[in-house]
Amino acid sequence: HFNGDATKGLVFIPCELIDYNGTMLKKCVLQYAENWNLDQDFINWVNESNVFTNTLVDRIVTGFPKDEVQALYAELGYEDKLLNTGEIFHFWVIEGPESISSELPFHKIGLKVLWTDDATPYKQRKVRLLNGGHTISVLAAYLAGKNTVGELMADEDFKTYLEKSLFDEIIPTLDLEYDDLKSFAESVFDRFANPYIKHMLMSIALNSTAKYKARVLPSILEYYNRKQSTPKLLAYSFAALIAFYRGKEIRNGALVGSRNGEEYFIQDDLDVLELFKELWSSCDESKESITELVKKVCGSERLWGMDLNKLELFADVATDNLYNILKFGAQAEVKKLV
Repeated sequence: HFNGDATKGLVFIPCELIDYNGTMLKKCVLQYAENWNLDQDFINWVNESNVFTNTLVDRIVTGFPKDEVQALYAELGYEDKLLNTGEIFHFWVIEGPESISSELPFHKIGLKVLWTDDATPYKQRKVRLLNGGHTISVLAAYLAGKNTVGELMADEDFKTYLEKSLFDEIIPTLDLEYDDLKSFAESVFDRFANPYIKHMLMSIALNSTAKYKARVLPSILEYYNRKQSTPKLLAYSFAALIAFYRGKEIRNGALVGSRNGEEYFIQDDLDVLELFKELWSSCDESKESITELVKKVCGSERLWGMDLNKLELFADVATDNLYNILKFGAQAEVKKLV
């Protein structure tokens, strides 16, 4: 339309929950340009005249409020099929030229929007403390009989476990100012305990192996790098993940687990589910068998991109935790730890 005018480029602010979403979007645009045999002038214009920002969106959104919807319809006076439930807390980091903030002056209406030339520290803070806080706690809490994050936070054992994990084993691996990290971690507890947000543990449990690799493993590796010792609470979370994926049958694309005699359905990539099915099917749950199972899970390059058996004592600590979870329960083991 503008005949390649260099002043008519666009500013893209994507919100997909993937790393480097702006970088990935630009890559997709250029790939389509190649696929469609568009001319070099267009490709040059994309590269030189457009801005693709990377962003971080931080807000817990739990979906359609089906339990409250009729009362909300009555209050609104109409039906809205697109109702959604979200927390009041919000934080949006946009990695791009600060000059754009004058075009989109979110800060002038009180929104927590940060323009920066490097979103990495904020991404690490959010992924490791908020998302990581979910991942290290929800699977164990589910095995202990909890169904929502609110129930998890109402349990003193799990609340203390989460607190110690964040402050003793995750925050020491991050590089922002301690007061900033402390403040953010405290906000995580308030957000998890929000009585108006009914966040189901099984919803958070979707694709837990990939989430663990992205959200928790970096903390484990950096803890070893800085402390030269095993992060025992994070090792427990690893054992809880293996216990959660305990199943010997895949049905309708899900691995079938069991909690107190009731089935639950584990959703992940099929090859991941097949791996755990095979490992648990050949495990008699003796200490020797559990030791072998944990070594195989730790050694899976498919799951972790590395061999976690190389982390001194990590597999041993996780083995003890897993054995105790199976024998005494996830609640008893977390109580012992805290």
